[in-house]
Amino acid sequence: MSAISLPLFTVGLDQSKPSPSSSSSASLYSPFSPSRNRFCSSSLHCISSCHVKPARASTSESIHETSTIMFDNNDSSDSTAFIIRARNRIGLLQVITRVFKVLGLQIEKATVEFEGDFFIKKFFVTDSHGRKIEDHESLNRIEKALLEAVTGGNGAASVTPASRGIVVRRAGLVADSGERRAKSERMFHLMDGFLKNDPISLQKDILDHVEYTVARSRFSFDDFEAYQALSHSVRDRLIERWHDTQQYFKRKDPKRLYFLSLEFLMGRSLSNSVINLGIRDEYANALKELGFEFEVLAEQEGDACLGNGGLARLSACQMDSLATLDYPAWGYGLRYQYGLFRQVILDGFQHEQPDYWLNFGNPWEIERVHVSYEVKFYGNVEEETVNGKKCKVWGPGETVEAVAYDNPIPGYGTRNTINLRLWAAKPSGKLDMESYNTGDYINAVVNRQRAETISSILFPDDRSYQGKELRLKQQYFFVSASLQDIIRRFKDSHSSFDDFPEKVALQLNDTHPSIAIAEVMRVLIDEEHLDWNKAWDIVCKIFSFTTHNVISEGLEKIPVDLLGSLLPRHLQIIYEINFKFMEELKKRIGLDYSRLSRMSIVEEGAVKHIRMANLSIVCSHTVDGVSKVHSELLKTRVFKDFYELWPQKFQYKTNGVTQRRWIVVSNPSLCALISKWLRTEAWIRDVDLLSGLQEYSMDANLQQEWRMVKKVNKMRLAEYIEVMSGLKVSVDAMFDVQVKRIHEYKRQFLNILGIIHRYECIKNMEKSERRKVVPRVCIIGGKAAPGYEIAKKIIKLCHAVAEKVNNDTDVGDLLKLVFIPDYNVSIAELVIPGSDLSQHLSTAGHEASGTGSMKFLMNGCLLLATVDGATVEIVEEIGADNMFLFGAKVHEVPALREKGSSLKTPLQFARVVRMVRDGYFGYKDYFKSLCDTVEGGKDFYLLGYDFASYLEAQAAADKAFVDEEKWTRMSILNTAGSARFSSDRTIEEYAEDTWRIEPCKCPL
Repeated sequence: MSAISLPLFTVGLDQSKPSPSSSSSASLYSPFSPSRNRFCSSSLHCISSCHVKPARASTSESIHETSTIMFDNNDSSDSTAFIIRARNRIGLLQVITRVFKVLGLQIEKATVEFEGDFFIKKFFVTDSHGRKIEDHESLNRIEKALLEAVTGGNGAASVTPASRGIVVRRAGLVADSGERRAKSERMFHLMDGFLKNDPISLQKDILDHVEYTVARSRFSFDDFEAYQALSHSVRDRLIERWHDTQQYFKRKDPKRLYFLSLEFLMGRSLSNSVINLGIRDEYANALKELGFEFEVLAEQEGDACLGNGGLARLSACQMDSLATLDYPAWGYGLRYQYGLFRQVILDGFQHEQPDYWLNFGNPWEIERVHVSYEVKFYGNVEEETVNGKKCKVWGPGETVEAVAYDNPIPGYGTRNTINLRLWAAKPSGKLDMESYNTGDYINAVVNRQRAETISSILFPDDRSYQGKELRLKQQYFFVSASLQDIIRRFKDSHSSFDDFPEKVALQLNDTHPSIAIAEVMRVLIDEEHLDWNKAWDIVCKIFSFTTHNVISEGLEKIPVDLLGSLLPRHLQIIYEINFKFMEELKKRIGLDYSRLSRMSIVEEGAVKHIRMANLSIVCSHTVDGVSKVHSELLKTRVFKDFYELWPQKFQYKTNGVTQRRWIVVSNPSLCALISKWLRTEAWIRDVDLLSGLQEYSMDANLQQEWRMVKKVNKMRLAEYIEVMSGLKVSVDAMFDVQVKRIHEYKRQFLNILGIIHRYECIKNMEKSERRKVVPRVCIIGGKAAPGYEIAKKIIKLCHAVAEKVNNDTDVGDLLKLVFIPDYNVSIAELVIPGSDLSQHLSTAGHEASGTGSMKFLMNGCLLLATVDGATVEIVEEIGADNMFLFGAKVHEVPALREKGSSLKTPLQFARVVRMVRDGYFGYKDYFKSLCDTVEGGKDFYLLGYDFASYLEAQAAADKAFVDEEKWTRMSILNTAGSARFSSDRTIEEYAEDTWRIEPCKCPL
């Protein structure tokens, strides 16, 4: 028997806080009600032996009582008993059971007894394998966690052991007068307690929001209004945790990460939030009693499409991991009024429509009207003398307001809830009033429109000068507001910028926020009056830079004339940085003018440009690639000169995706199956446990259940396809999927040509031969950039081929082709779980990482892919035998391109291209330019060269699919080997090697 005892203190507060229902034994049962968690089937029994109404502690005396935590392995033969004696408070019972759950322990039974205002709770628990816990180190770890839960943090007695985090009484808050003291005590009493999660409380919260937030009658409201009320109810619980987390961060004052990204592809929030909060089933049960289905209400939510592709979705996954792993972090971005355009297909052609995602409001965001900052543009820079020292003063020609909108991001298995702060542009109130007061109403309207345009559109077309200007405005607007917010928060607790690098880490997610470097220098020199060397030393310590580019031509450059007009002071600073860098570089490498020109931040030419990537490398302490292959490309091609100068700066962190979104939320059936066979839910947080599935990959029972889960998911996807397109598809066919942004290097054209080849082969077969064909449903989805004509022609070709194939009675169910319009995160959550085979066809050396393949991998979908990006590391984890590889390797591509028109292509390739060119699928003239991109020596992305090996890989996939047992085993091994590609691992590597931040876990 081991015991830990410690004193608890009160500071002029009533610590017992008995709930109104505490005299009834029913209140003891709610935390243990059946089916509270959809993954846990343990049956719990609570017994209340007695209940004595707690005595109220005097506000003028200190109470020295004792809490104890003990464990006993002699009380039961098959479980370990934990005996907890502590002061009763609202919600503590749920907190303790949550601790056991987070540690992967199962509660077999529990008893609760009361002694005055203390309780004695005995929990009989087992480990994830159903055995008692006998390892002394594990017992001590559990004791420590329980101690933190009981005392409110850090293993020491809290001066105010309230259930809502840590309450700090400020000096002077309570005056000597009894009236003031009573008011303060009343305030703390009302605030001290979390919202309850029992069905009655949840139902009341939802109905209150129906009536008071949505302003509808609680006797008459539809599914969408119910969704809005439900979302606000969940948001209330997020806000509780968010406040506690931020207060804890403020008290602990850790080094914080600030993640700057112009894109966050968050998708839907409802399901992800309730699962991370651990109350999904509670809400489902409460809604069911009200006559609603949780799944139906979840479908009412629109997607927050504030980004495009992998970079934006990566940002969202990393925010989830930062919260789950308890890192002190903030995300900053733009609150676009219109998200990525809505793709509409008319007669097979893509049309773009605005994405009015805010038309019906966003219940997840919190508008912070009191958090706004002025952002300046244009104007002139003058020199003034301040305190005998010459300094630059920027007089702006235009000023707008940045208003904050906060979006709480909850972690899984933790109280930590961090913040994503998005900025919206508003007109300056001062200018507005001047216009109205002088009667210039038109000018007031113009000013408002000009200001609000900054945060209106995601990805403005930057082919024109106006488009480039708007894009730069967006970048500086969100950077300026974010840095003002960050520096304000730092100055609240610190008086000297000497501590800035020890408390602040700034992450540049690609070059979009790189103007932040010049902005920090401007603030430190012009506003905080630090000298150049001191400011430069700080800047070089706080910035880290992750690049997602694979070719030099894709790197961002800003025209000097534009930058000098819009941000004149920043151009001066960048010139000064470049001058000092060039002078230092000459000392290192001599007068190698060719290399000096390549490395210069300023690109000379007919039109001068600022190279934002060069600026980021020069000023950052770490430059990260996003995969092993990508890192080698950066070192040997893209940034070769910089790598030779500063090899210590260059690292890589392979991208990852969060298993909580891409398994737990999107594939709950697979989630439950994994938890069943691993006998724990702990893998949701400790993803390395997925490797435990490997030992069961040959088990017939698991394989049968695995196939059933896949079939159910395919049925869901088939239903969606029928509703969306009217096409019925067979769930017994192989679902062959390629869903990603439409681009030549991603080679959707290769996929379509392969489908044409398969179609032609089936057409030429005898009926007896067709019985041997593996049926396929080929699914393609993705958006083409509005100005990208070749990509749009690929979409049209897909529809033209589908029209021919799907209506050919000779082919029937042996081959179907479907294009899924307006592909987004929510549709991905439906498509990915229902896929058998996923194609990743980028020309080797063009995909930096490829997080899409990781999502399919986690869901047990087999990959057909080139050896590019993160695929190299996927092969290392699961083995080449468990996927289908094809195509030229990265090191072979340059030599193949040099051969040009002399490069031989197979006859099958020439034949299928000729079918398109000759108008077999219609639109002969329209597709001519598309065919020209792969013939006559213009096949830059090597579709012709890779076509033969592509067909071989497809044949290997057909052969494996027929062998049901082999295919299922490969599928299981894919999921088992996906742990390395969790964003949790990525974030831990960044935290340790790049940001140098530590977890800061808010006490339970």
